[in-house]
Amino acid sequence: MFRSLHPRLASGAKRDPGSIADPELRSYRSGFWGTVPIPARDRPGEVELRVDAALANGARASATLGRIEVVEPSESPRYEAPEAAADSGLIAVCMATFDPDVELLRTQIETLRAQTDRRWMCLISDDCSAQDRYAAIEAAVGRDPRFVLSRSARRRGFYRNFERALRMVPPEAELVALCDQDDRWYPDKLETLRGAIRGVELAYSDLRLVDLRGGVLAESLWEKRPHRRPELISLLLSNTIPGAASLFRRRVVDYALPFPEGPGWQFHDHWLGVAAAAIGEVAYVDRPLYDYVQHPGAVLRGRIVGGADPPANAAEGKRPDKRDLASWRVISRWRAAYFYAYQPLALWAHVLLERCAARLTRRKRRALRWLIAADRSPLAWLWLASGALRAAFTRSEIHATEGLLCGAILWRHLVAARAGRRTRPARGAADASTPPFDPRLLESTRRVRRSV
Repeated sequence: MFRSLHPRLASGAKRDPGSIADPELRSYRSGFWGTVPIPARDRPGEVELRVDAALANGARASATLGRIEVVEPSESPRYEAPEAAADSGLIAVCMATFDPDVELLRTQIETLRAQTDRRWMCLISDDCSAQDRYAAIEAAVGRDPRFVLSRSARRRGFYRNFERALRMVPPEAELVALCDQDDRWYPDKLETLRGAIRGVELAYSDLRLVDLRGGVLAESLWEKRPHRRPELISLLLSNTIPGAASLFRRRVVDYALPFPEGPGWQFHDHWLGVAAAAIGEVAYVDRPLYDYVQHPGAVLRGRIVGGADPPANAAEGKRPDKRDLASWRVISRWRAAYFYAYQPLALWAHVLLERCAARLTRRKRRALRWLIAADRSPLAWLWLASGALRAAFTRSEIHATEGLLCGAILWRHLVAARAGRRTRPARGAADASTPPFDPRLLESTRRVRRSV
């Protein structure tokens, strides 16, 4: 049993009066939230989360919020390296599949077989595909001993399916690559990345965007935006390392697993890139090494989960005032960004500080702490805002993200200031509760990606 005290991150959030037994609405603005780092345990057990509160009358109260069961890690299947790749320097290629387009899958498999670097094996984690599609995957790999196929018993989603694939990596593997189910690798992809990873934790390349028929949509991922040297904070703020473009060392997996669970969309390649940058350096190969296939049937763009509430006068069928509508859009964007952009990034910063403490440089540690502190420290907020100011003079999505995060944090403080000491609902009161997830409000912070 251990005791660890942590200050609350934010308080004064609106609570639904109908969800609690409070006829006098005294707890209307008693909501709060925060991130609590829990030290690692060396054996299974239970962690109890409690809250200690100072009441208005000066008394103190304590209550249990919940319990977290700490269990032994689940046993992942282990696989022996194929004889053809038994030499040192084995690359474990982790592919995640789900109801793949059969022809595109076959093409991807053949481009793997055509690699000039022969020291590889491919681990395929299938996300409970339909039986006919799974049979097609089995037929595509055939009896090639370099391929290991494992089907999940339940649907996990691409984020957790890639996590499952990474858990399949055998001890013999020194390097790990990610692979989508429908891209086209160039023959020297693995060979080139192996040469570029010397002295760094992760190497990644440019890519070419193509359509289903191979027609070129863009010769480079960076055709319409600048590419800058990847650093920890820039990678944390903007997902700029495509998973299938990268090759990383096995120890990156050890630091990255298990994947953090945060609100909103989560991307495996974003987290792996951040983890690699936290424990070391990242290198870039300035030429495309594969074709990234874009197809409308498997994109996340336009997939809306939930939605922001319109202004009150719009809900009544009246034409909203343009200024009111513009203000509502800004506030809705900042509110969504606070919960679905800033909070997940602050969570990741906490995880990196806990897991990578021995590998973080002083500069990286300081930057992560400043990002976490930006929600309550004016100086840290100004540090974040200084980058946002550069957005006016650059096309950098990193600086644009910094601007949105600054607005998100500002929103949180404006809500608290507007609420003041109000304890009951009032007309036009700002809503500080978590909004429905609407990805349209986060386009500058999430690189819209297709799922597997």
